[in-house]
Amino acid sequence: MSEEFGQDPRYRRYILWFIAACVIYSIIGFSWGVAVGMLPKLREFVNHQPHAHLIMLGHGHLNLLGWVEMAIFAAVYYIVPRIARREIYSLRLVNIHFWIHNFGLLGMVVSFVLAGSLGGLASQTMDMGEVNKIVRPFMIMVGLFGSLVLLSNIIWAYNLLRTAWRWRP
Repeated sequence: MSEEFGQDPRYRRYILWFIAACVIYSIIGFSWGVAVGMLPKLREFVNHQPHAHLIMLGHGHLNLLGWVEMAIFAAVYYIVPRIARREIYSLRLVNIHFWIHNFGLLGMVVSFVLAGSLGGLASQTMDMGEVNKIVRPFMIMVGLFGSLVLLSNIIWAYNLLRTAWRWRP
């Protein structure tokens, strides 16, 4: 093992994937926020239609679990092997973590946007009981996709614990 831990080209590529995802999510998230701020009709819709606020929950999750968390993942994946003075426990788990997290996050965001858009539009012409029936399946999907994000974070923590302390379950 070399003195430069984390120098395996595959590992460095994975870290760069997290950084690229961070940049992409930040551009999308910031653009989304600017659009809502600059487009009065959209701002009015998300602020005043029942369930339309869910669109902004999608925005918030994209920013927090997208650009912020991806930046944290990249930084911690870079730092821990150097502090622990050993290679990451599992490159395979880094890869799995990346894809499960992104799939879960994108599923959550799309589900929030669909729930907010369809619920907000339906609330203009339907009673709330009917609107809730439209929104409910999308909110179930938010929970399911959110569970994938949680699972990916558990995989991340497990991989780091195994790296840092050579922990054996």
